[in-house]
Amino acid sequence: MGLLEKITCPHDVRSLPASRLPALAAEIRAFLVAAVSRTGGHVGPNLGVVELTLALHRVFESPRDRLLFDTGHQTYVHKLLTGRAGKFTALRQSGGLSGYPCRAESEHDVIENSHASTALSYADGLARARQLRGEQGHVVAVVGDGALTGGMAWEALNNLAAGPDRPVVIVLNDNGRSYAPTVGGLATHLAALRTPQPAAGSLFEDLGLAYLGPVDGHDTAALEAALAAARDLARPVVVHCLTRKGHGYAPAEHHTEDHLHGPGAFDPHTGAAKAAPRTTWTDVFGDELEKIAAERPDVVALTAAMAHPTGLAGLAGTHPERVIDVGIAEQHAVTCAAGLALGGLHPVVAVYATFLNRAFDQVLMDVALHRLPVTFALDRAGVTGSDGPSHNGMWDLSMLYPVPGLRIAAPRDAARLRELLREAVDIDDGPSVVRYPKGEAAADLEAVARIGTMDVLSRPAGEHPRPGTADVLLVGVGSLAAACVEAGRLLAAQGLAVTVVDPRWAKPLDPALAGAARRHRLVAVVEDNGRVGAVGDAVARLLRDAAVTTPLTTLGVPQTFLAHADRNAILAAAGLSAPALARTLADTVRALDATRAGDARLPLHA
Repeated sequence: MGLLEKITCPHDVRSLPASRLPALAAEIRAFLVAAVSRTGGHVGPNLGVVELTLALHRVFESPRDRLLFDTGHQTYVHKLLTGRAGKFTALRQSGGLSGYPCRAESEHDVIENSHASTALSYADGLARARQLRGEQGHVVAVVGDGALTGGMAWEALNNLAAGPDRPVVIVLNDNGRSYAPTVGGLATHLAALRTPQPAAGSLFEDLGLAYLGPVDGHDTAALEAALAAARDLARPVVVHCLTRKGHGYAPAEHHTEDHLHGPGAFDPHTGAAKAAPRTTWTDVFGDELEKIAAERPDVVALTAAMAHPTGLAGLAGTHPERVIDVGIAEQHAVTCAAGLALGGLHPVVAVYATFLNRAFDQVLMDVALHRLPVTFALDRAGVTGSDGPSHNGMWDLSMLYPVPGLRIAAPRDAARLRELLREAVDIDDGPSVVRYPKGEAAADLEAVARIGTMDVLSRPAGEHPRPGTADVLLVGVGSLAAACVEAGRLLAAQGLAVTVVDPRWAKPLDPALAGAARRHRLVAVVEDNGRVGAVGDAVARLLRDAAVTTPLTTLGVPQTFLAHADRNAILAAAGLSAPALARTLADTVRALDATRAGDARLPLHA
């Protein structure tokens, strides 16, 4: 029986003699590579914190001492040491372990954070609460993978330094990277601190925090000594630990792009991806932006520490001076883009849809208020799946729809992504958004006609039905358009006349949509955003304003925090697969018929 199999809680870790820790660390690394190679996940970050997590659980007593991890993807070792090894077979899959801390899994998980740079603020609040309630124990925040580049972390440091009597331990897991090498003045300062004889003290000490280190993050004895010293100081203190992402697994150590930060399933012997290469939405965006930049010297791009994941690596290779990595600092990225636009350039901010949430005020007041030509490329829009509730990009349409002057494009396939990206970058009197999902780019789906600026993807016989003679006008937004076309075929087989349109631009909507609605008995909007405040609500307003009385139903993502699962499974469970759409719409038409026949027992879908 191996050592890891005997670990059921942190007490077991503390009970081990120090001489057994190297063997346990080796077992943990072998376990992580084997488990994550089957499911995909964040392998590189966790291989780098094996000894650090062991030391944390030996020096501090979770859950009495509260351990917070920022970013949350570096918690796999913590999960192993708190009794969850047996659940790794379904990591990031429906019913299995989350890839981030999860309060429902364990009392040892305090915060469910996968948006970086938040843990120090949590720590400040927790420490204040304990002080006010007279409770004992430490609050420990592990800050790694570039999280300290985020502005919120510095707001928290400012406040932590003002509370010298609150015992907060800030463990700086310094591996020099987020996805890519950490950038900015902080990175330069940390590099200087790593030298044998730093020229000056740390900026943390200048702020009023105690500072210990740097310490070898793969030397458990040295880590335990440093953490114990920090614990005994009983004040806010930074423990600077030097780790290596992917440590102990050669394929990760030698992976120059991101040290296998978050691969899909891979060969555990070589680290090579098991899935065949495919063209993703991200690939299409990156390729087209590179072509646009070659034609237009005014186009620049910004990333918040994610050049490769958002598709900017190609442009960074051909025009490195025109790709700006600001670190994990979305707010700064947006307002920096505003400054670039004021200076006569057209910035493209490439960011995951879920992370633009963090910069809404900057989009509204720094970009839109000034009517600046900034394009936001929102990767991973809609349901993402395996990364769980914090990564689903299901809020952006609801959040951005109220922004004055902002236009939102939702391409249905690769060809439309290229086309709409060019249209967005051509806009010079305000901001624009192009949103697209995670995964393989959809096959091109050509239009059969146009209604105003909208693409008609399928239609019943007869191009111009009289008002009320066609059954369903199905508005498919973005990547769900293909499912709508298939649902239309299924409905046609039941004798229903269905028109499927893709608005292309989700905001503003083409007024011609109102005229099309008049010619149908039912309008249905299908979108991969939460149902509140997005395209469905906008279509309802458009019809009301045009005095169109055609009933409307909106089919979208449930307005809840969705558990991690396969993207297609989540969409199917939400009723957004083609068969589910067809069933729902057929039922709705039957309910309309029953109501009109005087039988109100069957409700109309809201």
